[in-house]
Amino acid sequence: PALFMENARKGSIVSRANSIGSTSASSVPNTDDEDSDYHQEPYEESYKDRRRRAHTQAEQKRRDAIKKGYDDLQAIVPTCEQQDFSIGSQKLSKAIVLQKTIDYIQFLHKEKKKQEEEVSTLRKDVMALKIMKVNYEQIVKAHQDNPNEGKDQVSDEVKFNVFQGIMDSLFQSFNTSISVTSFQELSACVFSWIEEHCKPQTLRDIVIGVLHQLKSQLY
Repeated sequence: PALFMENARKGSIVSRANSIGSTSASSVPNTDDEDSDYHQEPYEESYKDRRRRAHTQAEQKRRDAIKKGYDDLQAIVPTCEQQDFSIGSQKLSKAIVLQKTIDYIQFLHKEKKKQEEEVSTLRKDVMALKIMKVNYEQIVKAHQDNPNEGKDQVSDEVKFNVFQGIMDSLFQSFNTSISVTSFQELSACVFSWIEEHCKPQTLRDIVIGVLHQLKSQLY
């Protein structure tokens, strides 16, 4: 009985010790569980979210580019800077900016065509002047080579007087024969006047008459 009591007492002590150890163990914080519960993994953006964000950024860039384009047009096109009284101080709409830009481009095309025509005319004038320059240089050279040639030629003043006398005589007949009331009468009278007063024999007589009048200047 004494041995049985001793074993029973030891068993009770061991049981209580196990109970206390179990209770103590259960009261100790489980760091592994807590780490798994409170540790937050970094958020991984899904493919759909990345695609939506990229689309939003691309759309914003497109809108910024369009806005910059319209701003540049308003700065470049002079008519966009002018005040439109029908609109007042309101900002120009995109449609008005485009229309003013189109009108300005058409104006520039017309100006370009006009300038090209003027340049073409000037080039022809330059070519004609070059030809005249060459001819005059040849005349001057010929005169330098033969300085005595042309001393007995008629002066420019006499030539002009002869020309003036011929034109005065023709104008007198033209003035008395031509009617300028209408284009029809003018055209009909001109042909009739040419046939009557501009025949070779008539012109020869006019020239001879003028030369007789100016013979004192010729000799």
